[in-house]
Order: sequence, then C-alpha cells, then structure tokens
Amino acid sequence: MSTEVIEKTNKVKLPENLVFGKLFTDHIFEMDYDGSKGGWQTPVIKKLENLSIHPAAMVFHYGQALFEGLKAYNLVDGRVAIFRPEKNIERLNKSASRLCMPEADPELVLKWLIDLIRLDKDWIPDRSGHSLYIRPFMISTEPCFGVRPAEQYKLMIILSPVGPYYPEGFKPVPILVIDQYVRAVKRGTGEAKAAGNYAASLIGQSQAKQEGFSQVLWLDAIEHKYIEEVGAMNIFVRFKDEVATPNLSGSILPGVTRMSVIQILKDWGYNVTERQISIDEMVTAYDKGELLEVFGCGTAAVISSVSKLKFYDKLMIFNESQAGELSLKLYNELTGIQYGKIEDRHNWLTYVD
Repeated sequence: MSTEVIEKTNKVKLPENLVFGKLFTDHIFEMDYDGSKGGWQTPVIKKLENLSIHPAAMVFHYGQALFEGLKAYNLVDGRVAIFRPEKNIERLNKSASRLCMPEADPELVLKWLIDLIRLDKDWIPDRSGHSLYIRPFMISTEPCFGVRPAEQYKLMIILSPVGPYYPEGFKPVPILVIDQYVRAVKRGTGEAKAAGNYAASLIGQSQAKQEGFSQVLWLDAIEHKYIEEVGAMNIFVRFKDEVATPNLSGSILPGVTRMSVIQILKDWGYNVTERQISIDEMVTAYDKGELLEVFGCGTAAVISSVSKLKFYDKLMIFNESQAGELSLKLYNELTGIQYGKIEDRHNWLTYVD
C-alpha cells in the first residue's frame, strides 16, 4: 500500500527546555478504515493539523480508543534508531483486537513509522536523556449512536521531541499505594493500552498528588492486596534473594520496557520471578530488612527508582536522595543500548538510516 507524503518543512530550532509531551513535530501519519469499503485505505503523511471529526463519532460516546508509546534516539555514531518498535506494533494490534477495532499490517505500520521519523528526524534532540517520543493511536470515527463496534476508524502517528520524563532528573520518586479505587480487573481491558484505562486511573493519581506523591501503585481489583502497576509504569521489587515483578494476569499492561528489564536481569544472573506480590509481603520484608529496592519501568521514564512507599499509615523509606543501586544500573544499561553506547546484544534497535 503506497503512502502519499507531503514535502518536508524547514528545520526547526528546538527549545532549550523540552517539557515532556508539549511540543509536536511538523507531520502526522494518518490512515482511514472503512469496513464497508474493504478495510484500510488512503495512508498519508501530511502536515500536522487539527482533526475534523463529527460530534457523533463513536469514540466520544463508546470509548473505542487505544494508543502506543515508543521512542527514537540519536545514536552516538550519528544514526537514528527506534527501540523495539515491532513489540509496540504487536501490542497495538492486540489492544485493537480486545477493543473490537481493526488490526493493521505490522510490516506496513513499521514502514510508515520509519518514513515519518525519517521526514522529521531533525526534531530528535541530541542532548543526553532526550529523544523523540512516538505516539501511534487509533480511534473510532463512525458517526452513530449505537453500542456496537464502529465501521470506521483512523490510525494516526504523531511525534514529540521530549526531555526527561521527570524534570528533576533521575531521582527517586515517592509512590502512594491505594485501595479505595481500582484501575482494571482481570478479563477486562487492563492488558490492552486502552485510553479508558488511563481515565480510570486519574482519580488515584490526583489523590497521590494531593498527598505529595508522584505516582500511585494500584492493587488488584478482587482482593485489593496484590500490587499490579504504577500509573504509567510496570513495577519491580528487589527482595534479598529475588527480583520480582507482578505476573501478567490479564489486568496488567505487558510493557516493552518490562520485558527488556527481565531479559537484562536474566543476562546478569539475577533470580527474576513473575508472580503475585502482596503489599503485606512487602511490608513484612521491609520490616525484616529484606526489601532492598523498588523501581518502575516504562517507555517515558525508562527506569524510575522509588524513594518511599506509603500504604495507609505504613511508610517504607528507601533512599530519598539517590536512586537505588539496581535501578541506576538498569537505567544506564537500557539508555546505553538506546543511544548506541552499549552493544545491542538482542537486536532491539531498528535503524531509520
């Protein structure tokens, strides 16, 4: 399927301080789907502009919306590379299937993504800790009142040059554990990157902010005792003889950074497990001095060390000024691979040039 491409615009000068997710590049990839006309059609890369969409578009009323997040980097050798894009495209299609949305050809999506980045590669920052954030997303556009899967959709990709996710830099962040609300339930949409999951998480995030915490750690929706994930990250717990992360039970997003961390830890010889981890187990281990470190991981922040965890009156303090030893080691390894400073042993980089 050929792609129409609009001419490249002039090179831009990036601002010194890039706030995450506030600045966007010149172009957008856009493709329409119509079930009555044979599926996907008219892929185009064009100048970024506002959408014109009917107010009865089903996305506004029934929530068929999903997205992905990945990054492209300027490598130290001058090349441009994307970190594990095939895994994000695979997850995009799995999310689409769960939400009764059409899947797209993975090879073509990767081609269009590379074409878009190649067109706007001058927007990729050269500074340490900076990258080009890539946001593929899909919405239902059919104008109709009726609770059913739509017949029409748009798949789009936009790009945003970004600095570090946390403006204060790679420092540990405080996390609040709550059980008053739940983010997702098994057999629901938790394992899909559905927009509605993030809407459901906002009330907990707001509560955490009000209490002086950066993020909220969600517990399971049934027993309210097993940790699941942080708002925008998967979570890892370093015990005395084990590094554990919640198993993918159907309510947790299967993170690309998560699977990368697991692989790296196995390469290093750590005892890595995917299992249920109760908040009570963490409290007991902390009191015994056997809970050494907690960290989150995700595309935006890469690795985020946890300074302290609070669950009701129990406050577990790790290190409020410095990142944990394993967190820092993982951050340096992952970013080293992403910027081409460390050998890409698992072929995780896809090169644009």
